[in-house]
Order: sequence, then C-alpha cells, then structure tokens
Amino acid sequence: MANYSICGIDCDTCKYKDEQNCKGCKANQGTMFWGECELYQCNADKEQEHCGKCSEFPCDKLKEWASSDNPERIDNLRNL
Repeated sequence: MANYSICGIDCDTCKYKDEQNCKGCKANQGTMFWGECELYQCNADKEQEHCGKCSEFPCDKLKEWASSDNPERIDNLRNL
C-alpha cells in the first residue's frame, strides 16, 4: 500500500523523498522542508485523516495545488 500524504501525494514515489530527504507530511507533522503545510493544518484542525474525508473535497486550495504539482493527488484521494 502506498504512503499517501494528507493531500494525496504518494510519498514513496515523490521526487522530494530523495532530493530533500522528505519523510512526508504525516511524519513531519506538517512542517515540511519548504515551510508549514496549510493543507496538513486544515486537516489537523478538522481532525480528519486526509483531504478526501472533507465535506469540501476537493476544495479550491487542493485544486490549486494539484494544478501546479502532482495532479494525481485528487484521484489518489478519491481511491482511498
């Protein structure tokens, strides 16, 4: 089974796993190599497992992130 982030990225295949030694947002509790993840925090505030569990899924922020990087994340969440 894949190691998915809160927003649906497969952390095991993400380029940043090796490039930045990234362990993923769950392991890092939302504090990423690039800063604080607002999607992680949103899910933590709502006490949700991931964005796919949200009543607003897919929200505008998730769509924005998916349009620029890792567009498969929304489909991954739908499949969870």
